[in-house]
Amino acid sequence: MHKTYIFVLTVGLFFSACSSAAPTPAPTAVPPPVDEYALPSERGEYFATSGVCSTCHKDMLDSEGNDVSLDTFWRGTMMANSSRDPYWQASVRGEVISNPDYNDIIQDKCTTCHTPMARTTRAFMGNKGVLLDEGFLHPENDLNILALDGISCTLCHQIEADNLGAPESYDGHYLIDETKPVGERLSYGPYEADEAQVIAMKTVSGYVPEQSAHIQSSDLCGSCHTLYTPTVDNNGEVAGMFPEQMPYIEWLASAYVDQKSCPDCHMPEAPGTVVLSVTGGPERSPFSVHSFAGGNTYALKLLQNYGEEMGVTASDEQIEAALQRALDQLQTQTAQIEIDPQISGTTLKVGVNVASEVGHKFPSGFPSRRVWIHLTVTDSAGNIVFESGGYDENGSIFGNANDLDAAAFEPHYEIISDPNEVQIYEAIMGDVDAAVTTTLLRGAVYLKDNRLLPTGFDKAAVSDDIGVWGQAVMDADFVGGGDALVYEVDLGDSAGPYTVTADLLYQSIGHRWAQNLDRFEAPEPQRFITYYENVPNTPTLVTSATIEITK
Repeated sequence: MHKTYIFVLTVGLFFSACSSAAPTPAPTAVPPPVDEYALPSERGEYFATSGVCSTCHKDMLDSEGNDVSLDTFWRGTMMANSSRDPYWQASVRGEVISNPDYNDIIQDKCTTCHTPMARTTRAFMGNKGVLLDEGFLHPENDLNILALDGISCTLCHQIEADNLGAPESYDGHYLIDETKPVGERLSYGPYEADEAQVIAMKTVSGYVPEQSAHIQSSDLCGSCHTLYTPTVDNNGEVAGMFPEQMPYIEWLASAYVDQKSCPDCHMPEAPGTVVLSVTGGPERSPFSVHSFAGGNTYALKLLQNYGEEMGVTASDEQIEAALQRALDQLQTQTAQIEIDPQISGTTLKVGVNVASEVGHKFPSGFPSRRVWIHLTVTDSAGNIVFESGGYDENGSIFGNANDLDAAAFEPHYEIISDPNEVQIYEAIMGDVDAAVTTTLLRGAVYLKDNRLLPTGFDKAAVSDDIGVWGQAVMDADFVGGGDALVYEVDLGDSAGPYTVTADLLYQSIGHRWAQNLDRFEAPEPQRFITYYENVPNTPTLVTSATIEITK
């Protein structure tokens, strides 16, 4: 990163008893306060980093006085920190160690969407993306600054419309025009720019604004948020492709495809009109705030605690704001839970209904994520009569077979009567031998996928790539829009009234996924394990319901 210092010349006159004036002292360099969170201002042949764009797209207020500055919101997000994510770095190293013959493929595929400016630049040079060792993460690598700027402005805003929404765009096969020279490269946006605005933007950034609706489409998001990975068999041969992350295709199979786009939820509109640049211009509406709220809450907590070590270009306040936006989305726009307890003799039956409010599976994306029901029944003295789904601060769920044994997992339940049974909505990968695995390139099948389905999703009609797997297939109450199950509790000789509470809890990194990285004696996995041991992986409370019932 290049820093510019302003030199202040101080001239003083010094008087003494023997001279009317002393010589002027030599100029003294007084550097200004260093901006430790300064965005980089790197300019390459194809891309410029975020500091170039933030020159004009900062200090923005909408007509109602809300801060909508592009850099302020983007800095603390996982989009900005996609390359710095320590769990991702550790996972890439783990995959390379586990599948050394596919080192080039792994690093090239993973950098396509996590360090897209650096990797695309390499691709235009006829080379593959390289992350580790002397690759993009190394401070002396020529593309290090582009890589660390994550999913930045001139990546997304240069993507062409041509193949978006088609299968050929998946796996990060977005198209960027490499033919236009510096100073003539297009930057797509939703609004038409007049001649003065074109001149201003071209002069400051080197890019030419071009109106195109595709920049606001879900199809653009789908190019990276639809990911297939190779399946490697026991002989080290590629035996097929595995649908690792499918939120875009899940959305296509939901009722939301005609109601809400990805930006509608993850880039909500500003309440007021917005002037897009500090150079002036007309007020625009709608304006999509670049907040990019998602579900990776634990990674944001790691950025909070180790941001300085990671070189994050966001302040503590900006990361905290990004975390709060993620929590707000999880807790107000994601799911609802209802309970219906009934007592017959000494048996308490609790009907639980979980309703999804998102346009893809929940949880979705990387298969380390999980959601579960924590149900408790307490008696009149506050003693626990029954509990399913308790947890500790290291992220382990009590009774969960997968947290206790890497080769096992909890099935999908319709009825739960044992405290060691837990309803966990998750994706469990299996290798070619149907053995549980968290190694992506060993993934061949889903042994279980009962993640909550979006409204309008027909589990009997969708493709296998986004299908339901395991016992949830036969559960008539597991449908598009939610799930219903029953807890049966033996009250014994306990005394009521009883308090029944059902919490819906969420983790972006399940305990088993984190623990399985500890076997790799390499810098990135061991650094992540150190972080994991120091930052509690307590789940996020998504929603809750409580009812008191008398025996």
